[in-house]
Amino acid sequence: MSELSIKIRIAEREYPMRVKEEEEERIRAVGKVLNERLRFFKDQFGIQEKQDLLAMVAFETMVEKMKLEDEKASDVTKVDQHLQVLENLLSSVNK
Repeated sequence: MSELSIKIRIAEREYPMRVKEEEEERIRAVGKVLNERLRFFKDQFGIQEKQDLLAMVAFETMVEKMKLEDEKASDVTKVDQHLQVLENLLSSVNK
């Protein structure tokens, strides 16, 4: 696994970083999305202060992360329930 030295521009500042070659595309895509969300909050709400824009994007990101975690937990519970039903069916057939 080779590493690359890249620079990502976020909120008009460059951030040098070393990333695994296979992660470069994802890292660059994240930088692009971050800048799009910053632009959205700036245009939609007239926020000019970079720190406030970054805080809004961070907040939005954490809300989405928590939502996805809740959905994942719910999905895991449903899968567990279905597996239990299947296990019970198989147990009843084997008796």
